[in-house]
Formats: sequence, C-alpha cells, structure tokens
Amino acid sequence: MSTDTLPAKEAASPAASGPGAAAGRNTLRARRRLGALRTLAFMSPWLIGFGFFFAYPLVSTVYFSLMKYDGLNPPVWRGLANWEYVLTSFPQFWPALRNTLWLAVVMVSCRVVFGLGVGMLITKIKTGAGIFRTLFYLPFLAPPVAATLAFVFLLNPGTGPVNALLEGIGLPAPAWFTDPAWAKPALTLLAVWGIGDLMVIFMAALLDVPKEQYEAAELDGAGPWQRFRHITLPNISPIILFAVVTGIIGAMQYYTQPIVASKVASGNMGGSGQTFVPGYPDDSTLTLPQLVYSLGFSQFNYGAACVVALVLFAFSMAFTALLMRRRGGLIGSGD
Repeated sequence: MSTDTLPAKEAASPAASGPGAAAGRNTLRARRRLGALRTLAFMSPWLIGFGFFFAYPLVSTVYFSLMKYDGLNPPVWRGLANWEYVLTSFPQFWPALRNTLWLAVVMVSCRVVFGLGVGMLITKIKTGAGIFRTLFYLPFLAPPVAATLAFVFLLNPGTGPVNALLEGIGLPAPAWFTDPAWAKPALTLLAVWGIGDLMVIFMAALLDVPKEQYEAAELDGAGPWQRFRHITLPNISPIILFAVVTGIIGAMQYYTQPIVASKVASGNMGGSGQTFVPGYPDDSTLTLPQLVYSLGFSQFNYGAACVVALVLFAFSMAFTALLMRRRGGLIGSGD
C-alpha cells in the first residue's frame, strides 16, 4: 500500500498513533494528575477547616432545625414545626430581629462615621499625635464586660455623672439602660466609645492616599468637601467596605454587651436561685444571639435555636452580598 492511499494526517505524521505518542499522552496525564494532587495538598488545610468548622456545622444546624431535640434524647422528626413556632408563635423573635437589624444599621454606621472622623482628625494633628492615638485606642482594649459595667454606672439615671452633667447644663436626662427608647442608643454610645480599631485602620488608609492628588485638586480650586468626596473617599473605599462588612458581622453576633447591660440595669445578675430573662427593659436589648443561647441552653429547645441561628446566618449573608454588590453606590462614585 502506498502512502497516497493513507489519510493526509497519518501521512504527515506517521508516529502520531505509535507507541511513542501514547507514552507521551500518558506522561502528560500523569503530570496533570500530579499537579492536581499538589494543588489539593496545598488547599487541604483550608478544605479541612471549611468542612469541619463551616460546612458540617451548617448542615447540622439545618438538620436539627427540622427535629425535636433537647440534647439528651434522640432527635425526633418535626418537619417545619420549629420554623412555624419561631416565626409565628414565639413572641420574642420579632423584637430580637428588629433590635439586631437596628444595631447592624445604626450602630455600625455611627462607628464607621466616628472612626473615620477621628482618623482624619488625628492625621491632621502635627504635635502630640501619638498621645491622641493612644488615648483614642485605649478604650478598645477594655474588656467588653468591664466596659459595659462602667457605662451602666456612668449612665445610671439616678446617680450617674452623665445625667448629673446634663441636668447641670439644663438638658433632659434620659433613663438610658432602664428606658426601652434609650437602651439601644446607650449601647451605640458604648460601641462608639471603643472605635480605636477603626481609627487605626482608617488612619493607615488616609496616610496612604497620594498627596499629589490633593495638591492637584487644590490647584484646580477644589475645597475641603470636594477633596474629601472626589479624592479621599474613592481611595479609601475598600477600607470603608471592609469596616462596614466586618461591623455588620460583629453586630449580628452582638451578645456580651447587651446581656451584661440588661442584667446590671435590672438588678438581676442571675445568681443562684435567680432566673434571668434577657432583653431588659421590655425586650429592647434582646438580640438574636441571646435568643439562640436562651432557647438552646436555658429551654433546651435545640430545634428552635437552630432556626434562629439560620435566620441570623441568612441576614448576615444577605447584608454582606448586598454591600459587596453595591459597594460603589455605598460610598459614592467620586465622579
């Protein structure tokens, strides 16, 4: 048989289907497998951590939200009964959800605004900047329980120095942690007091903004507001987004400060022989994490606690996805 009768490709490369080509293909497959195994080996610590500390707890939470389970007896299938109970029959769920969302919006906004303001102020100080940085950062180092106790005593409506000062200058003195209308603003004041972490982050971002842009804007006649809007904000926008996202995640996990404040303000520290119901006064300081603890470890209703935990997780993911999607509109385009 002549080569004229063979296909053109085989005639051009007679060794394309020979033993050498097969060996080359096998070597290429082996290299690809080895590369995939190396990638998997490098990713294995993350994969193990993701599986044990995120995927498994999430799947377990979904599973137990459909069960009647008290932690002692075997779980019994209930279907959507736990969801129906929490969403329609449990009276503290909706106040806790409203309080958590209020803190996530108002408290986080105040922390970001004040943290950015203090960071800008300190970057402008020429003398004694280190002293001011230390003074503003120190409150962040205070333990949450100790800081909350101090604020409850400072804002005591009867004997606290804050109300005494307000009355001395002729301003109304709120009841703070004993008034449902002022309990969440008092918690917001506590959170704003400890803005040292955001101050340091914003200072680093502000000092990294190119000075040439400010100089060019000044030559073009831009005022302070125009420079802030068109130069400062666009340059530090990733840091603002980071502060907002982490702040919302922290607000969704807000537990220690409200429960300590409600215990101290109510005079019920939950000692031996005492039963403490969180949320004093009138559920105004009740948050979803407190509800998870109360349902799971006080009432031993793990199914309902898992439902609340999943709602909390869903809102955290929704907030984060919304901010990541609309991060440009959150802080302005700077055009």
